[in-house]
Amino acid sequence: MKFVHAIEGLSLWVGRAFGWCILILTLSVSYEVFVRYVLNAPTVWAFDMMIQMYGALFLMCGAYALAQDTHVRADVIYRLFPVKVQASLDFLLYFLFFFPGVTALVWFGYEIASDSWRYKEVSFNSPASIQIYFFKSLIPVAGALLMIQGVAELVRCVIAIRSGEWPERLADVKETEDLLSDADIAEIQAIHPGKQ
Repeated sequence: MKFVHAIEGLSLWVGRAFGWCILILTLSVSYEVFVRYVLNAPTVWAFDMMIQMYGALFLMCGAYALAQDTHVRADVIYRLFPVKVQASLDFLLYFLFFFPGVTALVWFGYEIASDSWRYKEVSFNSPASIQIYFFKSLIPVAGALLMIQGVAELVRCVIAIRSGEWPERLADVKETEDLLSDADIAEIQAIHPGKQ
């Protein structure tokens, strides 16, 4: 599990670091709305910056979401299976779909990024001509991080197949409804100590 937690730690660190793109995105959108509609002086760079911040957030937080098991899945039937069956299905599906898709992301992302660096590509959406080859370099990097996290998920599946229990994940943040339900459960237990 040290190996798995080391990879998860990397994914969490990268996800938290790129999570700050939300703040930059929020501030740039707020600034653009203010100067556009209050001062009637729109910027030439805000649109490109918003796209790059959102794209960086989306790309670089994929491994974080996988490490936290927060990807969307249609698990209506899946969750009814025993853990060993779930882990076996996950293991198989990682090889059939996940790794080929992520390999394509790394392969073609590298080609896209290298072409972009060779041409010193700039954005054609605005007169600011913002350089985007730095941003396109994130595509293969995000794929590599997903691939590394995918290896950790395979190890997690093998452990679950052998033990019949999913190993613990490194905890990071909780959804608000989870925090509220935990607080509600604690309050109910404080009022009625014998109730679950």
